[in-house]
Amino acid sequence: MSSTAARALTSVSRAAFSWKPTGRPQQTLAAAVSRSGVGLHLGACVTATLFPTQAGEGRYFLVEGEEEARVAAEVRNAEPRSQLCTTLRRGEGAHTRVRTVEHLLSAMEALGVDNCRIELSGGDEIPLLDGSAQEWVEAIQSVGLCAAEDANGQKLDKLAPEIHEPVYLRRDDCFIAAFPSSQIHITYGIDFPKVPTIGCQWVSTYLDDNIYSSKIAPARTFCIFEEVEEMRAAGLIKGGSLENAMVCSISGGWLNPPLRFEDEPCRHKILDLIGDFSLFAQNGNQGFPIAHIIAYKLTTAP
Repeated sequence: MSSTAARALTSVSRAAFSWKPTGRPQQTLAAAVSRSGVGLHLGACVTATLFPTQAGEGRYFLVEGEEEARVAAEVRNAEPRSQLCTTLRRGEGAHTRVRTVEHLLSAMEALGVDNCRIELSGGDEIPLLDGSAQEWVEAIQSVGLCAAEDANGQKLDKLAPEIHEPVYLRRDDCFIAAFPSSQIHITYGIDFPKVPTIGCQWVSTYLDDNIYSSKIAPARTFCIFEEVEEMRAAGLIKGGSLENAMVCSISGGWLNPPLRFEDEPCRHKILDLIGDFSLFAQNGNQGFPIAHIIAYKLTTAP
């Protein structure tokens, strides 16, 4: 998914939201952890290693061979026209990029990994793993979290953006809106009228780490079988397979059942949305706003 959602929030009036103390310290990983797998678009085997880092550092990427080019996971580094994934690039025209970051960042945002250094080897893509965020959740849970300290040994309070008045962005029949709410609430709709097996789906859920881990993170990416060859001809999804994506045929339905949820495609779009809103985070603070977010038919990635 492109960073449309987070960019929309940064463009609204400053009067529409403010940064609210959460009453919790910023966190980081208690130890390093890594996962390896195929990258979606290039198909190369890549490894992402997650390291603890200091409070206030936020989340950022280092690509093997280009370690001097630190790519912060912030909306200012998001490419506006990235194809079928969220791509980060350090500055306009910069060489160093990181692709397919949305699943990993989604898990980090939802579980509270506020500060983290992510080192990539073997390529500039995040491993797709099984096409969901479940393995990232398991990796984070395997090492645990701890309060992060800055260079002076001090803990920093974690802030979160809180919406004060309704804001929205619309293009044709696609839209995203944010309404004031005392807690995070997400409502998402998709519509695939030419693919009756998927059709129109809506999911509405509150969000905390337990709900995310059990109801959102396991939802896998999906694609339409009849579009696969066109995407591959364009040099995309070389690493995609029935092992890391759900594939649905217009006439034949799902090619690799069973689904983990009846509405798994829509849940996966929520997963992507959380990953993209994570880019609103700065300096180790929360990215996803305290609001009721309602989205419909956003241009989304795997």
